[in-house]
Amino acid sequence: MHSYLNKLLSVALCACGATLACAAEVPSYQPRPVELATNASYVQPDGSIYIVGNDGMDAILKQFNELFSKTHPGFKFKMLLKGSSTGIGGLTAGVSAFAPMGREAWGTDLAGFREVYGSVPVDIHIGYDGFVRPKHKNPPAVYVNAKNPLAGVTLEDLTRVFTSGHPKGDITHWKQLGVGSEWAKRAVHVYGQPDDGGSATSIRRTKLGGRAFASDYEELEKPCDVVKAVAEDPYAIGLASFCDPAMVSSNVRLLPLAVKTGEPFAVPSYEDIRAGRYPLAVHLRLYAVRAPGKPLDPLVKEYARLVLSKEGQAIIAAQKDSDEGFVPLNAAEVAQELAKLE
Repeated sequence: MHSYLNKLLSVALCACGATLACAAEVPSYQPRPVELATNASYVQPDGSIYIVGNDGMDAILKQFNELFSKTHPGFKFKMLLKGSSTGIGGLTAGVSAFAPMGREAWGTDLAGFREVYGSVPVDIHIGYDGFVRPKHKNPPAVYVNAKNPLAGVTLEDLTRVFTSGHPKGDITHWKQLGVGSEWAKRAVHVYGQPDDGGSATSIRRTKLGGRAFASDYEELEKPCDVVKAVAEDPYAIGLASFCDPAMVSSNVRLLPLAVKTGEPFAVPSYEDIRAGRYPLAVHLRLYAVRAPGKPLDPLVKEYARLVLSKEGQAIIAAQKDSDEGFVPLNAAEVAQELAKLE
């Protein structure tokens, strides 16, 4: 068993090079005994543990399952991975042990869960979903026209641009962001995706203070539609979810962001996301049921411990050059997520 774990970690370290070195403080996996409750609703007739969720996580989930089965002989898994939109539904129905998702659960996902359980599921972050690289989709980002000289923007000022009612006032003109020249007298043209309960709504609620979008916020159906609008409008700023801007136009650029004034600007690069500096980064997650005041399901807790171990994070790190381009957590984030299990 130990030779298998060492081999797995070695392979992952080679795949991600020095990137995993900063995760040296992440604890190695020390298996703990766990008994499978055979009457659990997520246990199949053949004894398999059922998992419903994001298909993009198939490769890492298979490796997690394999490692869990090797460290806990007799455990086996069966998966139905049709997308993040299926995860919370499987959890609500009780057929899935946990819900692996490549994004935050939206309000539309959680309505049924709240009705059944009277609470929200435990949200365990296990990594990050994607980073900027050629010929792949960027994570959620803010775009400006390539001619725009703005160096970057804080999350607070971004909130004042995209929403209404901030205590410091709304930002409606480029001069309020310190942009001079021909931009100084021009209004900011704001573009984004529909506020329909999906990605734009999620960003508005979790990153932009929850206020309503600005009255001049122009909704466009798809993220690449937002990028196209910005490319064609020198005075535009756009907020878009996963999109490859290079497939749309070379006349846009990604705008660096800072969480607070005085902090360095960051972009969704591997290094900035890994360090926790990019404020719009998207986490990979395991959602799980936990009744208020009750402990987490022992199986789910042990599985999450494995994923949040050095070996589990090595599996995620090894996906850096895959189509998904996953990014592992840093040591401080791992510690925060392990605390959620208790």
